[in-house]
Amino acid sequence: MEEQREQIPLLTTYKMGNFQLAHRIVLAPMTRFRSYNTFPQSHAVLYYSQRTTNGGFLIAEATAISPAAQGFRDAPGLWSREHILAWKQVVEAVHAKDGIFFCQLWHPGRASDQSFELNIGHPPVSCTDKPCSPFIDDSGEVLFEYQPPRRLKPEEITLIVNDYRIAARNAMEAGFDGVEIHGANDYLIDQFLKDQVNDRNDEYGGSLENRCKFALEVVEAVANEIGADKVGIRLSPFSNHMDSGDSDPEALGLCMAKSLNKYGVLYCHMIESRTEATQDQSDQWFESLVHMKQAFNGTFIAAGGYIRENGNNAIVQERADLIGYDRLFLANPDLPKRFELDAPLNKYKRATFYNGDPVVGYTDYPFLKDD
Repeated sequence: MEEQREQIPLLTTYKMGNFQLAHRIVLAPMTRFRSYNTFPQSHAVLYYSQRTTNGGFLIAEATAISPAAQGFRDAPGLWSREHILAWKQVVEAVHAKDGIFFCQLWHPGRASDQSFELNIGHPPVSCTDKPCSPFIDDSGEVLFEYQPPRRLKPEEITLIVNDYRIAARNAMEAGFDGVEIHGANDYLIDQFLKDQVNDRNDEYGGSLENRCKFALEVVEAVANEIGADKVGIRLSPFSNHMDSGDSDPEALGLCMAKSLNKYGVLYCHMIESRTEATQDQSDQWFESLVHMKQAFNGTFIAAGGYIRENGNNAIVQERADLIGYDRLFLANPDLPKRFELDAPLNKYKRATFYNGDPVVGYTDYPFLKDD
């Protein structure tokens, strides 16, 4: 079995900075809306421990850096002593199985649901005052209507950078091994990065370098606080989710990849231009990140609907060092074992992604049966 394992690229070992990984399959961050009143619960302990392997790398779901960043009901936070203690239980469960665990730090910006009590009367903030379109699921149902945001002043941007720094410190106090800065998917940092959203004419808008300024200020602040060897960032230059597109995503991704080298961060987690896995192995999208990987000096994680075959190919062809899996890992808590055996996969249940149930669609996906 060990010989078979070594023949599977995704199951080869990898040295990520100071962390020795047993395989290259990463649990990508997935918002699940099950942290009631912003606090991770006992079912989160089970959920993450189910998906932990010895030497496996896990990234926690998007976690709000401040009360003002708490843009969705039952998403977790990390701005208080109580949050630190709640997360500590989850982290300890992952470490008990010898996993490596990072916390994703998040501010949703204008992509923020304002229907719950914490933010009533306070509009979301962004680089702009342009609202984004409603969030609509695959069935056409409108899940969220977004209020017009308030344009941040430069001095307020500085305060938000500090919120990221404090949240990173809190993550380390909770026991996390590091943090991932959420700079993707049309949330606040991505809103500053994308020229379809960012209409500023000050030092944070206009040129590509100016639009990257806020993101890099966050990177610098967090790296200075906890050490660059414990910091990663997730980016999605190709995404146009919630009206957040860019006229030249390749240039944007390349600029950020090169700029990150100045700070010596541990990894860059980049989402490809495709989002849905298919059985079509034409590799038509697989070159989208190549130049970004070549430009970045640290560990490069690719994500975007990967399955077993094209994940292995990406490792062999050196298009990525690690591969992030989300829905497949949600539905298959023993995904590395299934990839090792080339076993059938459970199908994910999309209708249960955000239903808030502590069990259904969360911790009830079955493991392979022992022979």
